[in-house]
This record gives sequence, structure tokens and C-alpha cells, in this order.
Amino acid sequence: MSETTVPVSSPTTPAAVSAGALTGRARGVRVALRVVQVLLAPFYGVASALPKLMAHPTAVESFDRIGWGSGAMYTMGALELAGAIALLVPVLQSVAAIALGALMVGAFIVQVTAFDGQNAATPLILMVPLALIAWTRRAYNGKLLRLLGRR
Repeated sequence: MSETTVPVSSPTTPAAVSAGALTGRARGVRVALRVVQVLLAPFYGVASALPKLMAHPTAVESFDRIGWGSGAMYTMGALELAGAIALLVPVLQSVAAIALGALMVGAFIVQVTAFDGQNAATPLILMVPLALIAWTRRAYNGKLLRLLGRR
């Protein structure tokens, strides 16, 4: 029996993905991570950003309670929507996960300080898959920097 050799590279690097050098297990991990991204995107875009952008009464009440007003509400909604879209764009996915993770750190702090920790677990739970996406898709950051350097 002969063994097939596979180039030694991370299964999440753009070269490894495009070269088709993924083993069955690595491919499964890559697909599972993509499913997580596809599930997180509508959560941030629809469940989180949309109520803020539409000025839903619960969102308005929450931002009034912390004293930030409608400007901050619309800004947070726009950032969440941009992050949701960017999670689905390969070259932006790691940066989007980092940015959404930073928003979740802020959301956790607000939940603990302004809302007595009422829903503080939600941002903590969401930080886990975002950190995983940011770490495993980090190879795309170099590609993004190269694309930005061309301009």
C-alpha cells in the first residue's frame, strides 16, 4: 500500500483550502465552522441589528436606560449588521469576528453595570464561537492586508 502525502499547512489557510489538501476530518471542521458563521450572521443581522435599526421600543428603552440615546443605538445596529455581512465574506471573516467579539465585550460590561447582569451570559456565550472563528480564519488577515496594500 502506498501512502498519499499531503502538504504540511494549516487547513484554514487560503492556500490549503484552495489546493484541496484537506483531510476528511479537517474538511468536516471547516464545514462545521462555516455553519456556525452562517448561523451567527442572521442572528447579528436580524435578531440583534434589525431591532436597533428599526428603533423597536425595547431597543429604544434599553439605550435610554443606559443613557446613550438613539445615535448610539443606530451606530450599534449598523456595526452589528456590517459584522453579520462580513462574517460571510471569506477575506473579512476573521476581522468581523474580532470586531463582533469586541462589541460583545462591551455588551457584557453594559449588561453587568447597567442591567445588573440580567442577560450577561448571552454576550459571553457569543464570544466563544467568535473567538474560534477569529483564530481559525486568521490566515485571511494577511490576504486582507495584501489587498489593502494594493490601493
